[in-house]
Amino acid sequence: MAQYRRALEEYNRAWQSYTAASSAYWNQISEKRQLRNAKRARGEPISMSDYVLAQPPVYTGPPKPQHPFKPEVPPPRIYVPVVADFVIAARQEFKFIPRFPQSETEFKRGYAKVALAAGLAREQIVRIYGFEATGNGAYDIEAGLEYNKHGRAITTALGYNQLLATNSVEILAEKGDEFIKRVASKSALASGAEHQSIDGKIDVLRRMVAFARSVPDAWGQHEILANTPKGLAVHALNLDLDVGPMLQTQKLLDSIVFARRKGFSRTLTAAELEMMNLTGDGNGFDMVTMPVSWRSQVPTANFFRPSGYADNPVAQRNNVVAKLIAATDARMDEEIKKPGARELAAYLQ
Repeated sequence: MAQYRRALEEYNRAWQSYTAASSAYWNQISEKRQLRNAKRARGEPISMSDYVLAQPPVYTGPPKPQHPFKPEVPPPRIYVPVVADFVIAARQEFKFIPRFPQSETEFKRGYAKVALAAGLAREQIVRIYGFEATGNGAYDIEAGLEYNKHGRAITTALGYNQLLATNSVEILAEKGDEFIKRVASKSALASGAEHQSIDGKIDVLRRMVAFARSVPDAWGQHEILANTPKGLAVHALNLDLDVGPMLQTQKLLDSIVFARRKGFSRTLTAAELEMMNLTGDGNGFDMVTMPVSWRSQVPTANFFRPSGYADNPVAQRNNVVAKLIAATDARMDEEIKKPGARELAAYLQ
């Protein structure tokens, strides 16, 4: 026990020193980000000194010692809802059952049609599908289950562009009226049982939109809703042949519109658009508008929150902007060779 107490004291000192340094680092990241946002709002130029140029602190102290008589029990894993949970929630909360495609090809054709009509470039559509959905993923692919359907989901990220449940709630809150109009236009062309089914979906959409708008339009508020049964039910819309392609497309379209509003006139490359998809529109735009000469010096940590950075080994390995964009492009180059990506590309001709 005496040896354990000495080791524990040494560990605590090292860990406290690390956490103090880490806290100071991420506070500086946040402060610099706010400074850049304020400068942009005033129309002032950004300089490289407006970024934190050091990498995040890494713990290098001794490991936490194990108590000699009380082995440490790891905390239970937090359960992450999966597709079956989204479908059950939709049925229970809104009496809604998604219109599942009869085949992957049917959904892929629908997505290709919607994405092209929205103005997305063929390269953007295929390469981001390759990166996010492994180049071979199905419309119901979920993060953590890409290669093993019996594995463990790590987030609620779902579909070709890996929307989180929070994304689904937020998009519905902001674009729900447009979605309802587009589904209603399908209803006008349908008849019989199909007409009835689509009309029922319009009613469900209205109720889901009202739910999504029951809080202020802010990510944190939408995240709270997304973790409720009704929020999981909204996420099930990604599985619906009529609404799913619109949701998946809208996530990318919102980033493109954001960049245009900021005066970015040229077409974003797929890797640049993925930066906005990965880190959020503001952070991603910050990266893609950065002078190329800075990209090899500015750490990727500048564009993440601490928890997001900790959960992203790709951003940690490729720890400056130039490396992250290059690694994303290289991954896309490989994934678009797979059958799923080639099939999607064929529908975009």
